[in-house]
Amino acid sequence: ARDGGVAVVLVSEDLDEILALSDRIAVLTAGRLMGVMERAEARRDVIGRLMSGRAADAEIAA
Repeated sequence: ARDGGVAVVLVSEDLDEILALSDRIAVLTAGRLMGVMERAEARRDVIGRLMSGRAADAEIAA
């Protein structure tokens, strides 16, 4: 998909799977977009907080 310019949407709660397969990560919680990040900039702790709905914008920049 990467070389062909095709987008694939992966829906998962498994952080290992998300980090292994993604180029860009968007986190939705209760239908709300909590954050979007490139895989190279993604941090496990930030993604976990976003998934729980507890992260604020200030924490994402940290």
